Amino acid sequence: MDKNKIETFKEKLLKEERRLAEELETMHSENVNTRFNPEEYGGDGNYEDHIADAASNTFDRERDLSLEQNIQDLLAQVGDALRRIKDGTYGRCTNCDKLMAEARLRAIPYADLCIDCKEEEERHR
Repeated sequence: MDKNKIETFKEKLLKEERRLAEELETMHSENVNTRFNPEEYGGDGNYEDHIADAASNTFDRERDLSLEQNIQDLLAQVGDALRRIKDGTYGRCTNCDKLMAEARLRAIPYADLCIDCKEEEERHR
């Protein structure tokens, strides 16, 4: 792959890295007050309402943690792609070392597996 195309992918990856980092920071700042609070599970009031509220709060926390983990995983993949650019292996499948299709990298610039290897990985899950 020529230097201009690699530079284009690098710019896309850096932009995606910034976007993901900002999204993660936004999640942290918005969710700072929604962390586990033991007082949510105590106190007076209608038991049925209380248990429903607790379940809803637990679901919200689990969803937020899952979204946060997904963003962190994507950030790691973007970071790995930027390292591959730096070491000169970007655009090659990390499994079979074949050149990946440019269309795949345009769709998923942080992809590390060619289509064949990705399909093989999916079959074994």
